[in-house]
Amino acid sequence: MRVALRRLKRRPEFLRVAGSKRKWAAPGLVLQVGRAQPAEGEGNAAECGLGFTVTRKVGIAVVRNRAKRRLRAAAERVFPLHAAPGRDYVLIGRKGTLDRPFPALIADMEAALRRTDAWRDDGEETG
Repeated sequence: MRVALRRLKRRPEFLRVAGSKRKWAAPGLVLQVGRAQPAEGEGNAAECGLGFTVTRKVGIAVVRNRAKRRLRAAAERVFPLHAAPGRDYVLIGRKGTLDRPFPALIADMEAALRRTDAWRDDGEETG
């Protein structure tokens, strides 16, 4: 079963996830996990929120946008199949996000989900 993803876009959503103090740092990214709060009128239990951020320490805007694109591409492969529903996730890009080989970035994401107890395995392959 695939999990429906909605985007986290507002600062209070990011702060709420960060406030849960549940995170894992890998060479290519940092993953923060918090309990999902569906918006009014939304009550889908098989849904999770996903947000992306990269700080100015990583580089200028062009570099930060490239890092976010790499994180989004990796998340499209991993999160629908393996993210536990009912949670919100924030992926934070690091300097290593840009230079890390794409398969290693996906492995970082999968390891971060496992380490934060947010891994869900339905027996499907990540193709």
